[in-house]
Amino acid sequence: MSRKFLVLSALALGLMVPASAKVYTRDEAIKTAMENSSDIKTAEEDLVSANSQVDAGYGNAYPSIDLSANVTRIFGLDDVKLGTPMADAAKDSTLGANKFDKERVAPALDKMINGMSTQGYRWQSSVGLTLTQVLYAAGKVGTAIDIAKAYKHLQEVNLENTKSNVRYEVDNAFDQLIYLDSSIAIVDESMKITQDNIDFVEQGVKSGLATELDFARVQLAMEALKVDRKTLEDKRLLAKNALLNTMGLDWDNDVQFNGELRSPESNLPYPDTSMASVKQRRRELVMLQATETMKEKNIEIEEGGYKPTIALVGGLKYANNQNKITEWDAPKWDKLNKYVSLNLSMNLFNGMQTKEAVVQAKSSLRSTQIQKETAERGFRVQIESCAQTLASAERNLEVLKNNIDLAQRIYDMTDAAFRNGMETQLNLLTANMDLRKAKLNYLQGILNWNTAYNALLQATGEY
Repeated sequence: MSRKFLVLSALALGLMVPASAKVYTRDEAIKTAMENSSDIKTAEEDLVSANSQVDAGYGNAYPSIDLSANVTRIFGLDDVKLGTPMADAAKDSTLGANKFDKERVAPALDKMINGMSTQGYRWQSSVGLTLTQVLYAAGKVGTAIDIAKAYKHLQEVNLENTKSNVRYEVDNAFDQLIYLDSSIAIVDESMKITQDNIDFVEQGVKSGLATELDFARVQLAMEALKVDRKTLEDKRLLAKNALLNTMGLDWDNDVQFNGELRSPESNLPYPDTSMASVKQRRRELVMLQATETMKEKNIEIEEGGYKPTIALVGGLKYANNQNKITEWDAPKWDKLNKYVSLNLSMNLFNGMQTKEAVVQAKSSLRSTQIQKETAERGFRVQIESCAQTLASAERNLEVLKNNIDLAQRIYDMTDAAFRNGMETQLNLLTANMDLRKAKLNYLQGILNWNTAYNALLQATGEY
């Protein structure tokens, strides 16, 4: 007996589909979800940020160049006027000031006096350029780069894991929609059989071979089928909305989907359930390992608080002091303040903050290690559960398949007997209902098998 009705889509069912409707296959639905999923876009942005952190980590190894500028207005000061009182006094001296005093000593004293008086300028400005190169930071720079690289790897794996989860969600949503489409097809087939029975009973009533009760009974069965079909249509609408939402699309009544449920008889490869392989494939475990690496490095960062930091500092500074802000002296190289220094800093006591930071970092590492150990045990239990569910679904399918054959034979014999007046209409309606239930149960079994197979693929990291 053909069971193609079990894998039909909305298009194959002959439902009303506008000619302009967009039709998605399973692969197209997955591709669209990959392009539109907000979860994937978020994961991609997290990876961009992680790449930037690696670049920033390398930047810490390069020298830092800083420009500083300062303008200060001091109130309550009179204009500073430079003068030569000592030189003038020496020239006018009648006390026998010698030539050396007049030409060297007196001008030098004037210069010193003027230098001291410039501190009283109302406008004092400066521009400085400083270069700082860290020579030793207790390994903090290199360790920070290692942490950034580990975080980048974590985000790369997270992106792949997010894509895998989106594929898993689309596959399951797609399967659910196909299941509902096929269920509607089964109900439609049962309604056609019932309608044939209505026509036959109606003729029987007219010829006196059937009663009004028989006719009312078969009409009641038809109304029940219509209710069942409407319920399935409502469920299909919700399933369609759910799939569109997973694909990152707005609701569109014209959108349709075309595909099939995978058949258990297609000899699909059984997932590799060995834990050695699972540990390598499960992205959640890889992410925990990356987190563990980051937290191990973080301990080194915190322990660096016990060690000194050495930096080489060099700079240029130009100062300009004037009575007016619009007055500026042209900078001269020999007038610039130039310096180079070697700076060493080391914390001797900070209220045990470094010690406690190391304790917290080690505790955080241990928490991650516990999570990883728990995850490994959880994966083993998850795989065993999924494998048992898949095996149970396969066993049930054999029984459900035989039930369809048996229900079909019973219905065919009951229908023939009823048309020959050797069977009651009630038994015929019961046989029709049993056949419909057998088909729906087998279809549900196919869906359960697909769901279990997907779950086992995901549990083993092969999705």
